[in-house]
Amino acid sequence: MSTEVLFPRISKTDPDPEGVVVTWFVTPGDFVTQNQLIAEVQVDKLDTEVLAPAAGAIRIITNEGEIARQSSVIAYIEEV
Repeated sequence: MSTEVLFPRISKTDPDPEGVVVTWFVTPGDFVTQNQLIAEVQVDKLDTEVLAPAAGAIRIITNEGEIARQSSVIAYIEEV
């Protein structure tokens, strides 16, 4: 089973704004624990941290520097 890692909703003024994945603190295949800091994202010059919603192996689908919509899937965590 896999758990989605979502780009957090930062801006409430724009109904569907885009942001960028600034940094991943993990690499694909790394084992992460629930609530571990795994990424930093940015919307309208506001940075926020992304925490792992579950434990397991990370599968990144949005690379650093890539644009993503808020609330979109940027990675998956596969239970091991």
